[in-house]
Amino acid sequence: MPTPALLARQPLLIILRVLALAATLLVSLAHADEYADINRLIGASQYVEALAKAEAYLASKPRDPQMRFLKGVIQSETGKPSEAMATFIHITEDYPELPEPYNNLAVLYASQNQFDKARAALEMAIRINPGYATAYENLGDVYAQLASQAYSKALQLNASNVGLPPKLTLIRQLLTPVAKTPKPAAAS
Repeated sequence: MPTPALLARQPLLIILRVLALAATLLVSLAHADEYADINRLIGASQYVEALAKAEAYLASKPRDPQMRFLKGVIQSETGKPSEAMATFIHITEDYPELPEPYNNLAVLYASQNQFDKARAALEMAIRINPGYATAYENLGDVYAQLASQAYSKALQLNASNVGLPPKLTLIRQLLTPVAKTPKPAAAS
């Protein structure tokens, strides 16, 4: 049977645990609000403010993968592909279990016509998450770009091959309607 002193401390211990849990939840909610605020700024194309908030957050939590990801998205959206690539590469090094940075890295590679690197990054994203539909769609787009390059080279080497022009036309039609470049993972 518990002693009277222990009985007196139990409510205090319970209150302390509840307060600790509440504090943890409030900190989590505060971080969620910061992520939501930065996502809202990105959605409104207010990149300077979004980047300032992301960098301020990262000053105190430099390894936070979600905020680093948002920073990479901002860099990408503001025409700083080499900085965005460095950000996504660092995230993949620190958190190799996350597929989204590989996907966004692939988008940047594809935008620079580095389709082999894009393919490799997308294959890694799919290995990590076999249900990642965006990565599969992007991989299809990269394969279509690679097919276009291969058909063009084949036609260059053998202009008399009558089977190549229709294939090349079909691939180009597939790629043209919506300017098929891979889609980045959404900032979350």
